[in-house]
Amino acid sequence: MRIIIVRHGQPNYEKDCLTPLGIRQAKAAAERLKDEGIEEIYSSPMGRARQTAQETADLLGIPEIKILDFMHELPWGTEGGPLYADGHPWDIADELVRQGWDLNRTDWPEHPFFARNVVTKATRRVAACTDDWLATLGLQREGLYYRCIREDEVQHTVALFCHGGSSTAMLAQMFHLTFPYLCATVHLGFTGIATVRFSRTPGDVYVPHVEILGDERHLLGVE
Repeated sequence: MRIIIVRHGQPNYEKDCLTPLGIRQAKAAAERLKDEGIEEIYSSPMGRARQTAQETADLLGIPEIKILDFMHELPWGTEGGPLYADGHPWDIADELVRQGWDLNRTDWPEHPFFARNVVTKATRRVAACTDDWLATLGLQREGLYYRCIREDEVQHTVALFCHGGSSTAMLAQMFHLTFPYLCATVHLGFTGIATVRFSRTPGDVYVPHVEILGDERHLLGVE
């Protein structure tokens, strides 16, 4: 099983849609993805992700975009009182690096920058729902890793169009890394692509492999 994660194109955040440049980026991403063997397309419910996904769906002739509600953009901010960088998790991660704080600490949700930050609860939801979704694809979480529970050995490929925050939280869950660590180390630009491969052998327990992370080569020349 291969899962291709694509961030949306350049957005108009106020209107939750793509800008003209974002549309061109989405079309370029669709051309990049057309030979990946994508069988199903999933999307965040938000307009900018669905509009990006639609370009690939139209090019491939896939009639249905399946919506994953839990993959909408992550909220962040305080649940009471001031919070560093207004709770923006990427700015927080950068600040923790400057402080020499270990971003792989499993108690990161207790750090003052995260303890009252709504993003912490949101990442927990993405983590739990990620495993539920993977199970529907035939990948059952067992401890730190995933068991292939499919009956066939076909290398299926699906694409998921979403956001920088929710994709970071999903990748953190897949690879058993912390959300702050991924915020500091992985940055998907607009229509940036990450491809993760799981085992296709029934019964196999597997750590997911990274094929591509942050690929934006399709944007060369897109203005």
